Amino acid sequence: MKQGALWPAALVAVLVLAGCGSAGGTKASSSAKASGGSTLVVWDWKSSDKNAAAFVAKAKADFVKKNPGATVQFVAQPFEQYYTLLGAAIQAGKGPDVMLFNGGGQLRDRVGALLPLDQYVAQDKTRLAGWDAFTKGGKIYAAPITLQGHPIYYNKKIYQKAGLDPAKPATTWDAMLGACAAIKKSAGVPCFSQGNKEGYGIQFWMSGMGSGILTPGEYDKWIAGERDWNSPNVKKIFSLWKQVNDQGLNTSGPNSTGLFMDAFIKFEGGKSANMIGLMSDVGGWHEMNPLLGADNLGEMLAPVVTPGAVPSLAYDGGVGYGVAKWTKNPALAAAMVNSLTSADALRAYSADAGSIPADTSIKIVGGGPAAAAISAQIPAGKPALHVALSAKTQDVMGRMSQQLLSGSISVDAAVAKIAASDKAG
Repeated sequence: MKQGALWPAALVAVLVLAGCGSAGGTKASSSAKASGGSTLVVWDWKSSDKNAAAFVAKAKADFVKKNPGATVQFVAQPFEQYYTLLGAAIQAGKGPDVMLFNGGGQLRDRVGALLPLDQYVAQDKTRLAGWDAFTKGGKIYAAPITLQGHPIYYNKKIYQKAGLDPAKPATTWDAMLGACAAIKKSAGVPCFSQGNKEGYGIQFWMSGMGSGILTPGEYDKWIAGERDWNSPNVKKIFSLWKQVNDQGLNTSGPNSTGLFMDAFIKFEGGKSANMIGLMSDVGGWHEMNPLLGADNLGEMLAPVVTPGAVPSLAYDGGVGYGVAKWTKNPALAAAMVNSLTSADALRAYSADAGSIPADTSIKIVGGGPAAAAISAQIPAGKPALHVALSAKTQDVMGRMSQQLLSGSISVDAAVAKIAASDKAG
């Protein structure tokens, strides 16, 4: 992310109102207890959402109960500007005490501005899942509140219209191509809803389909950072991405279609049969169930492309809260993170927003068959392939994916450029 020399006006206003959060030193206190009416400032993009109201209320109540005299102020930023505003705060070395992050590259690229939380979250290591997405160099920099992944959703009505058994979606790539042909012929809609205007579509494709393309050994090495970009199977991820579009299996104009929310609207409106989506409140079962009908929404694992591949749900920690290095009271800020990840707070967020909570002991109520299938796949799931890449490399991959769809670059050339970015770190 490029950090400009001038602060955005919105950031300046927020810092003035919040008293610059906890601008100052980083000396840790021996206790999380507040003194003199300490106030913490939390930045996120969710707390202003009505679906997060109960989550915030329960987290605040838990925090105040355990830390008498302390107060907390939530400042919800627009997501489109969030990381720009956060970058300006990091450049200035002052701002909020606690910050929300997407797991993966968005957090890992900014750990220099965060405090390691290992000593503060030790009691939650077994209760919560998704820690890897918030870890770098063996240290934890944020605690997960949700799990995020890339299940493949399908419209059972369209499958039935095409003469396909909706209870038995394709398990191999050849079967998937056969199903796509039947869907096009009988239902008159393309197989996949795709949006890649922002370059996000390739991320969903890589992680949704990747476990059916890479062998288990290749998959595990990829996540561990040992990525062989010359592997035929790695290149197959990108060649199939191009092939699907070239064969007319995508909805029209993916490079001019926003993934959020145009591509999802097409799938939810019955304009395509399948879509690689999310497990969260946006682009997932919670949003799709009322539109398609819970009983009409199916979910499946990736079809096997490469012999020996073992399809699994790709998921990581979705979003999580970290603590700024400049906070005046690290223990108090970490206590706020503990409250944000408390069982009562996560249960409320899951119920209202339809998220899959990081606390896997919380049961999803009323999620329908798709949510039940996703929950059952979590124990055998693996981290998402694209989340292992840096934010910079994801950006390069997005641009290359657009060129692949437009036919202006070869698969080998595109993969070489992505590999160069990955190896540069």
